[in-house]
Amino acid sequence: AKEAYTRDPCGIAQRAEKCLVSTGLADQAFIGPEAELFIFDNVQYDHKSNGTFYSVDSEEAVWNTGREEMPNLGYKIRHKEGYFPVGPSDTQQDIRTEMCLLMEQLGVKIERQHHEVATAEQAEIDYRFDTLLRAADSMMVYRYVVKNVAKKHGKTATFMPKPLVGDNGSGMHTHQSLWKKGKPLFAGNEYAGLSQMALYYIGGLLKH
Repeated sequence: AKEAYTRDPCGIAQRAEKCLVSTGLADQAFIGPEAELFIFDNVQYDHKSNGTFYSVDSEEAVWNTGREEMPNLGYKIRHKEGYFPVGPSDTQQDIRTEMCLLMEQLGVKIERQHHEVATAEQAEIDYRFDTLLRAADSMMVYRYVVKNVAKKHGKTATFMPKPLVGDNGSGMHTHQSLWKKGKPLFAGNEYAGLSQMALYYIGGLLKH
């Protein structure tokens, strides 16, 4: 009775942090995710007995160079040329800033935001690395804020990995490091300035 559910992601993160300390190898693991996303102006999809389709659209997208926009001002970002233009080609500076300011109010320390490589309003917002559990909690806040601020502006934000054919997809690079008594354990004199521990850590990720 009153035991934590063993498969609760929060509990798994807490146990992982305790396990790390118990080994004596390190006392902190810092995690810094970089989640990428798309902010679309229109999303349509259907799956019926007589057919299926999906369609996403963005005023910024290269396929809309000839669309009747009354007026169409151009400034469309071509495939793989979205990293990272300034306005007016980047149409999402203000909405990303609004997302960042709201996340800051909710305790998520934002480091930067910018347009990403793909056309059609691909974006990245980065927050400062933290311990495993706190970084994971921040990602939940991040996704909630991003989707709801997008909805407020009549847009749809999605973290799906590959919404567009022939252009960059969205990933989530995750910076990772182990520390002990305030010192980084991944810096050293091995390959690329890494420590032996860092090389073993990378090997463990590749294997497991």
